[in-house]
Amino acid sequence: MTGNARQDEPPAGAAATRVASYLAAPHEVHRVVLLYSGGLDTSVMLRWIQEEYDAEVVALCIDLGQPTDDFEAIREKAVDLGAVASLVVDAREEFAQEYVAPAIKANARYQEGYPLFTTLGRPLLAKIAVETAREHDADTIAHGCTGKGNDQVRIEATVATLAPDLKLIAPVREWGMGRDEEIAYAEEHGIPVSSTKARPYSIDDNLWGRSSEGGTIEDLEQPPPDDVFELVTPPERAPDAPEEIAIGFRDGLPISLDGTELGLVELIQRVAEVASRNGVGIVDHIEDRVVGLKVRDLYEVPAAEVILTAHRELEKLVCTGRENALKPQLDALWAQIVYEGLWYEPLLADIAAFSDRVNERVEGEITMRLYKG
Repeated sequence: MTGNARQDEPPAGAAATRVASYLAAPHEVHRVVLLYSGGLDTSVMLRWIQEEYDAEVVALCIDLGQPTDDFEAIREKAVDLGAVASLVVDAREEFAQEYVAPAIKANARYQEGYPLFTTLGRPLLAKIAVETAREHDADTIAHGCTGKGNDQVRIEATVATLAPDLKLIAPVREWGMGRDEEIAYAEEHGIPVSSTKARPYSIDDNLWGRSSEGGTIEDLEQPPPDDVFELVTPPERAPDAPEEIAIGFRDGLPISLDGTELGLVELIQRVAEVASRNGVGIVDHIEDRVVGLKVRDLYEVPAAEVILTAHRELEKLVCTGRENALKPQLDALWAQIVYEGLWYEPLLADIAAFSDRVNERVEGEITMRLYKG
């Protein structure tokens, strides 16, 4: 090495190389499974992939319990935008049993605030996308994650683990369009979207919660904008009288509400309804992302707030003092690993085995009084 040359710089005129072998080059892309929500990013992506890659697109929408989505309308929209197939997969039960349930046992809140609802959904989305790619002879999976967020890591790590032969494209990360440019592209191409320049929030939701970010939310000097919340009644407008619910647990999981046994999906939905009308479940959170940024998110997590609180109180009651000293440390580590997208990290299963053992004794009923948040 001589002069001012750097060993990591390519020679002048050399082509740039991909940073990961699973990222697709244009000539490798022929049929794409697009994780499709019907929102701004993925609707623009559906058209953009066809134009830029000259590829067929299979639109895959996965129902994780998004409370307001019209899945038939989403399916039809993808067909109208040129998808060769448009699929809607109901994964609510699998999401609840295989992802939310272990999170409840682990009292999972990242940095003591965020109950991981988006995080928990991403490895399942990627798993179903891999299965769909096999069924439809696709060579590539596309997602709508940006370069600023965590979800790119979670989805790509899962796909690379389960199907290292499949390629990935991330148009939002690659194309350099901001939200205003995306909205303009949609208007130019006749793509109907709900986002506007006046209300440019990025929304994600499922059975376990809802997040909003972007736009004026990023101004830390401002309180949450009035038009953000769609699930939880602002506490100042909640009823003036408290409401009580009794949640029954067995083996660490909620199994009944006010004495009636319910499946986990229905129980979560019912708890969310009660908590929402009583203003419970608003979290205004600054968190450290995997990619090194600090970001403000506004979360609406009515069911998670009630169920996680109830579970932790019952767990503390039946555990020994030493278990109560150790388990919160392991819970925090479990949440950290999941947040970072490492769903197949062996240590996660090791911690879960301890959590399962502890939760064999977590049985009983907790009465929760909900009042103005």
